[in-house]
Amino acid sequence: MQYILMLYVQESGWTALTPEQQQQGMAAYEAYIQALDSAGVFRGTNRLQASAIATTVRINDGAPEVLDGPYADTKEQLGGYFIIEVPDLDAAISWAARCPTASHGVVEVRPLRARPE
Repeated sequence: MQYILMLYVQESGWTALTPEQQQQGMAAYEAYIQALDSAGVFRGTNRLQASAIATTVRINDGAPEVLDGPYADTKEQLGGYFIIEVPDLDAAISWAARCPTASHGVVEVRPLRARPE
């Protein structure tokens, strides 16, 4: 089954790090990706741009309403994701716990729905 690991972080945290700390952080994520790949469970990943440049769209009285900014104003923002394929939720949770984000943010684990054929 495929799961998405959604990474929630404080966006300002990255810029507060020294260049050396940023380099260590990137190395931790590269090692995590390598571990996922070596285990054969890695299906994809990407980082998101800052939530400040997000656009939110909803339908209000039958017409699109476009707002600048993210849907929710929260302390932590969705910063990226990993898609993995593992046998069950316990395995997905185990990989989420190994993600570097878990030590300074939140990793939300959610199963992906299978596409109808």
